[in-house]
Amino acid sequence: MQISPIKTRVFLENEDLIAFILEYVKKLPEKSVLIITSKIVALSEERTVEYKNKKQKESLVKKESVFALKTKFVWFTIKNDAIMADAGIDESNAEGKLVLLPKDSFASANKIRSALCTRYKIKNLGIIISDSGLLPLRNGVIGMARGYAGFKGVKNYEGEKDIFGRKFKYSKTNIADGLATAATLCMGEGAERQPMALITNAPIVFSNKLNKKEMIIKKSDDIFYPLLKNLDEKRKQKN
Repeated sequence: MQISPIKTRVFLENEDLIAFILEYVKKLPEKSVLIITSKIVALSEERTVEYKNKKQKESLVKKESVFALKTKFVWFTIKNDAIMADAGIDESNAEGKLVLLPKDSFASANKIRSALCTRYKIKNLGIIISDSGLLPLRNGVIGMARGYAGFKGVKNYEGEKDIFGRKFKYSKTNIADGLATAATLCMGEGAERQPMALITNAPIVFSNKLNKKEMIIKKSDDIFYPLLKNLDEKRKQKN
């Protein structure tokens, strides 16, 4: 698998995202994956709010999430069936504005994929809209797929045998977030100006069907459920 970050100029709010991609991506090979940061997708969709003060941001965080709990550094939130800091609202590299996540990252990824497949005359193309994410008890951010299209985001090993012939009872690989993390490592998180990356020869299964539910796990089945339940009860007690 090869990952090539793409250096660009600064993307402007309300700019045509497809035209921007065409400006810097001269060729998209068949069976490749294009990673695009959620920030430039959100900017293209005008998902911004002028930053006024901390209180305003906190109010927006609560509005954008279904669960919000204040922690030492950020708001611990759940949005779009995923845990994230501050409901994905970002103020870095935004010149006095708060940048929200795209309204529907899966729909945005699918729309971008359709346009690029037509422009580059290819059939198999993966699109990932990436964002920074956190893991419990781990230092530093990783990449997360807020939305994707064109491939199966989860690989299921249930029923298959391991190297000793034992069948997996429960084992799945998170393909989408894995690719997002690998690309984020190459794209950087600072002033690199590399909001896109091209992945080739990825070990994935391409598909025209969009199934965003494959990434979602029921709270009661989640390994972190006891922790989440405890936090939710404490939040209710405070309110």
